[in-house]
Amino acid sequence: MTISTIDPTTGAELEVYAVDGGARVESVLERAESGQRTWRGASFADRAEGLRAIGRELTAAREELARLIVAEMGKTIGEARAEIDKSAGACEHYAAHGERYLAPEPVETEWAHTYVQFPPVGVVLAIMPWNYPVWQVMRAAAPILMAGNAMVLKHASNVTGCALALAEVVKRAGVVDGLLDAVVLPGSQVAPLIADRRIAAVTLTGSEGVGQSVAEACARELKPSVLELGGSDAFVVLADADLEEAARVGVRARFQNNGQSCIAAKRFIVEEAVAEEFEERFAAAASALVVGDPADEATQLGPMARADLRDELADQVARGVAAGGRLLAGGGVPDGPGAFHPATVVGGVLPGTPLFREETFGPAAAVVRARDAEHAIAMANDSPYGLSSSLWTADVDRARELSGRIEAGAVFVNAMSASDARLPFGGVKRSGWGRELGEWGIRAFTNVQSVVVAPKGE
Repeated sequence: MTISTIDPTTGAELEVYAVDGGARVESVLERAESGQRTWRGASFADRAEGLRAIGRELTAAREELARLIVAEMGKTIGEARAEIDKSAGACEHYAAHGERYLAPEPVETEWAHTYVQFPPVGVVLAIMPWNYPVWQVMRAAAPILMAGNAMVLKHASNVTGCALALAEVVKRAGVVDGLLDAVVLPGSQVAPLIADRRIAAVTLTGSEGVGQSVAEACARELKPSVLELGGSDAFVVLADADLEEAARVGVRARFQNNGQSCIAAKRFIVEEAVAEEFEERFAAAASALVVGDPADEATQLGPMARADLRDELADQVARGVAAGGRLLAGGGVPDGPGAFHPATVVGGVLPGTPLFREETFGPAAAVVRARDAEHAIAMANDSPYGLSSSLWTADVDRARELSGRIEAGAVFVNAMSASDARLPFGGVKRSGWGRELGEWGIRAFTNVQSVVVAPKGE
């Protein structure tokens, strides 16, 4: 059995990989278990040096990895380079702060000494998506490794080359053998991996459907998981917002990474009083994006990662227009090779229609009009998802009050949603559970262990 990778810009086959057989998978698991036993005994200083070595190797391989990302999933070259830089930064962040995040916490009791400590859980299976082939892996790996765990990576099939390249980067860094390795497997073979006794926990970034399957498998085996799933993030623009800035940032928030991001702004909910002006500014900026070969430095919007995903998005847009939406920019699928879809803006979107209820994973934005701020917040929460959100207003005090009423894992005021190694990342509702990044992320795969020391003589 084989897995092929396809260039979404041309439709040409890039590579053919043999699926790993049982002996190869067994070897990866054995080395991960053995390596983790060694690694958990390493000092925080030694773990930090290992992470910094991985970060240095990522930086050294920056151009090679960036070109591979462009080839396998169509990200623009500038964004691909930025992804490598951010990944190296995550290694540095946890190298610098991991020991503090995991410092034992004293608890006052009648015993001589009582504290909580955070030893590692073991080997973590990471099931990762294609949209950020390096960052998604490293934002999970940096805290997981710094905590003393090992990682086995099962990456999306269409970025198999990136998965194997990352495993090679870690090997070149000279850390413990088996600490992070990749297996080449189809999704249908994930459940046996989860069931293997050497896998202690699972972290997944992916679709809602895959999340349900992984959650079921983890529940059967009584293994913990962190699930970062879909999103239909609201970008709320109130009447007193800076419309020029909101439209400018809104285009980046929606169309960055060719619109293929779980925390991309997808539903632009705008107060009626300023909706027309915002729509004009937003649609004009979206239409001005330079579409083309993602390897070209001038390109701002490349192809989607796969043709089937492009076709699915085109169908969502068509159904959204049929449900009363108005095309303000883009629409349709261009002729020619590649999985291209134009930057598309649909106005007049109503609650309950496809572009409002479904996650749109690509370069299409829905603009919804709200009567007032209360209506806007209600519509922002009218979603099965709750990953992140953006709120635009000149009144920051009001924003602080409104933010606590938004059902999402994060609220960015007068800024676009983004992941940051210093802050917890994750969602509520059908966007999953658990948190990555920050202090919360590094503790996600530790044993929160109580230690009680009795006085002598007891």
